[in-house]
Amino acid sequence: MTSITDLTAEGDIRLALAGLRARAQELSRVADETARVLAAPDGLSTALPAFREFARASVPRWHFAMLNDHERNDALATALERVVPRGGTVLDIGAGTGLLAMMAVRAGAAHVYSCEANPLMAEVARQVVAAEGFADRVTVLSCRSDELVVGRELPGRVDAVISEIVDCGLIGEGILPSIRHARAELLAPGGVMLPRRARLLGLLLQSENAVNLNRVGSASGFDVSRLNSFATPGHFPIRLHTWPHRALSEPVELVSFDFSADPLGPGGRKLAVPVREPGTVHGLAAWFEMDLGGGVTLRNSPENIGSHWMQALVPLAEPLDVEAGSTLVLDLSWSETSLSLA
Repeated sequence: MTSITDLTAEGDIRLALAGLRARAQELSRVADETARVLAAPDGLSTALPAFREFARASVPRWHFAMLNDHERNDALATALERVVPRGGTVLDIGAGTGLLAMMAVRAGAAHVYSCEANPLMAEVARQVVAAEGFADRVTVLSCRSDELVVGRELPGRVDAVISEIVDCGLIGEGILPSIRHARAELLAPGGVMLPRRARLLGLLLQSENAVNLNRVGSASGFDVSRLNSFATPGHFPIRLHTWPHRALSEPVELVSFDFSADPLGPGGRKLAVPVREPGTVHGLAAWFEMDLGGGVTLRNSPENIGSHWMQALVPLAEPLDVEAGSTLVLDLSWSETSLSLA
């Protein structure tokens, strides 16, 4: 007789195989389309439908919202004016369009090496930088920052490292390993780090609507929970004010990182969160506060509805009922790129 456990194990294997087939199918389709375009290079243009499809897949839409976030832009420009060493060399991790690199030059840097892992965005940055007249002082490198080597891509250790590769939960774009490597291998002793430090704040959240953005049980009486195999592991973005919710606690500090001194590796800690209101906890709503240096702080707290960054929801595996006046103890852990609760 086949057990429920056997059926579940078989189902997991079949889902994994189907995922691999879907991935292979997509890679094959992209390869075929790329080969077809390259077969007629004289007609290459960004107006080609094929290029539009590549661009849509390669360039996340949040770039547009980010560049139109005036609070973010002004905060970074002000901080750079105050902390960039005049006449120094700067490494910019995550070039994007080259905005921070150009800001750093305007703030007094002699030269900026700006690395971008996405080749398409790296070319965008090169063209923007050239059009703005900074090509002689900004070098755009199409690679990851942990692929840089002093004496090869960089003439020497840099005087400052600047980066803003953060997501709604701070660590999702890899700022911890990127800064850890740059600090050890690329930054000169006593060099400047931007951001200097950051912390995550959070509160106990009751919101079935929000947690169901990444989880499902039944639909019209049918169990469709197998889809949960493809839910985002760890934290995911929510625009908190758009969803019905209750805050069951005051905000508390979840974790802090000193980018100049802390190990910046995976870790965890116990949280003891005082419960203010009775209800059902579905997870933590979290947001960051980044100390950029020079007295400038950038945050994506729930009340800052103008920020392009959403907040992060760190879900519990199962909801918990709590009473006012009690203390809920949670195990928060973080990997290189994800926050999770137990």
